Amino acid sequence: MVGYGPEDNHFVAELTYNYGIGEYRLGNDFLGITLVSSQAVSNAKKMGWPLKEVTAGIFETEAPGGYKFYLEDKAQLKQDPVLKVTLGVSDLQKSVNYWSNLLGMKIYEKDEEKQRALLGYADNQCKLELKTVGAVDHGTAFGRIAFSCAKEELTNIEALMKKENQKILTPLVSLDTPGKATVQVIILADPDGHEICFVGDEAFRDLSKVDPNGAKLLDDAMAADNSDEWFAEQKMQKASA
Repeated sequence: MVGYGPEDNHFVAELTYNYGIGEYRLGNDFLGITLVSSQAVSNAKKMGWPLKEVTAGIFETEAPGGYKFYLEDKAQLKQDPVLKVTLGVSDLQKSVNYWSNLLGMKIYEKDEEKQRALLGYADNQCKLELKTVGAVDHGTAFGRIAFSCAKEELTNIEALMKKENQKILTPLVSLDTPGKATVQVIILADPDGHEICFVGDEAFRDLSKVDPNGAKLLDDAMAADNSDEWFAEQKMQKASA
């Protein structure tokens, strides 16, 4: 889990490495993450990382897996520098109704001409941007977006989804985490199949505490990964998902 601060008040990304998979086919479901950080722009330039200025002061770049990032060349916000996450949708109004009327997000912007909308749960939190892309293709690399809420709200969410005949991928369930908290989660799917996880906030706060040794543990694990050598010895190639 990587981000600019604790998950209590920052957007974080979960990066998952699946052994044996060499590449994924990207779809048009996840359109990118927008950051406000002149430091990120400066870092990319120093590293020679490819940047393309798409509008004045906004640079497009790609992570190694092909995921797009948009970097606003402004002083990094004191709050979370992650400004928004953008998802592709097939029917803007239908998606706005789902995220706003059913899931309770506030509509901050809506542009019919550009077929985009900006929604969120709070002014100081990362926003969700929806953009019309036509038919949504999830490729083989799709993930999910997650939110925490008071655990008593989870039963209300499940009841509402059942009442409105909306898709529930995983009914409300308790998940044990060895040595840590037991969390309650429910996983939904919006009209385009974007997976949405709601998790009980009380246990989530315990589960998501920042590990002061996290960076070192990750570096050590990556350094110890010899999967490339193993595949070479077996004269095998990692599969495409």
